[in-house]
Amino acid sequence: MSNITFSNSNNSIKAHNIVKSLQNHFVDALNNISNTLGEKKFFEEITWLRDEGVHGGGSRYESRDNIIFNTASVNVSQVHYDDMPEKLLRSASAISTIVHPKNPNVPSIHIHISLTILQDQKQYWRLMADLNPSIVNKEDQQQFTNSLKILSKNNFSEAINQGNKYFDIPVLECKRGISHFYLENYNSGNEQNDFEFALKFGEGIIDTYINIITNAIKTRTTFSLKDVKTQLDYHTLYLFQVLTLDKGTTSGLLVHNQNDIGILASLPMFVNKNLLNSWIQKMPEPQDELLKNIIICIKDDGLISQKIKIKIANVIRKHYKTFPNALKYQASGNTITNTVSNHIR
Repeated sequence: MSNITFSNSNNSIKAHNIVKSLQNHFVDALNNISNTLGEKKFFEEITWLRDEGVHGGGSRYESRDNIIFNTASVNVSQVHYDDMPEKLLRSASAISTIVHPKNPNVPSIHIHISLTILQDQKQYWRLMADLNPSIVNKEDQQQFTNSLKILSKNNFSEAINQGNKYFDIPVLECKRGISHFYLENYNSGNEQNDFEFALKFGEGIIDTYINIITNAIKTRTTFSLKDVKTQLDYHTLYLFQVLTLDKGTTSGLLVHNQNDIGILASLPMFVNKNLLNSWIQKMPEPQDELLKNIIICIKDDGLISQKIKIKIANVIRKHYKTFPNALKYQASGNTITNTVSNHIR
């Protein structure tokens, strides 16, 4: 991390401190689960640099416990352009994390919290949290949703509505996950309150998830081959949504190619390639070509290795450079931000 430079903006520094604090909080809690219930193999840190560190970079902690986790990654980054005032973006600081447990009865989680600061000093937060079980447990769902309601207060209804819209998968007539929180372009007008809100929301939803999965790992110790198949199919749905609809993933890949593994760290270890193939006919043009080319990258065993992630990243970049209008198919909440153009212009 010593080679990474950070933005000189006070708010950028404060935002980076918050997302680093949340990263440490989550990794410590996950390591404790590994220590008490798993293989006692802790997360390992991997760093990356944006333009050799001149424009920031970040680190991700990847799981190593194969009893507890299918895949898990807790990513923090800060990209900034202090030396390039012609760009719209001054800095973007984010934590983005996905945990896919090994046990199909233990739900996955996705959390994203970020602050974007523009060169004109305007800024906005993005806060996301969604519970993604392969096998739905109503008590988990209720606990997670109740926590979202308490933590988000007056923002709950708006964020749930945006989340339900963002995580919809129209061609499959379903949603990814069972409890969706998405607060986009958020700025209450009180900077200090917004910083405190982001920190408390992040800490609270992390703690809620840790409670849910700790209980699930302890009490749901048996599962069937049918459960494993259900999990594989759900992981396939998850990959499909991330690679064909998720705006954050696509934007990250289009802006640069210096963190492809980190951006695609949300992908599960295996998917059902035949199931993916069956969805091609449901896709509108030219997104059917996108899905076809993604599937070509995946071997018949469905393994999503790091080499395959790099191939998929290149497929996505090539697709949207060839068909820029296809970005209209990306998911959105009630507002649409200019994530890619903020970096390019």
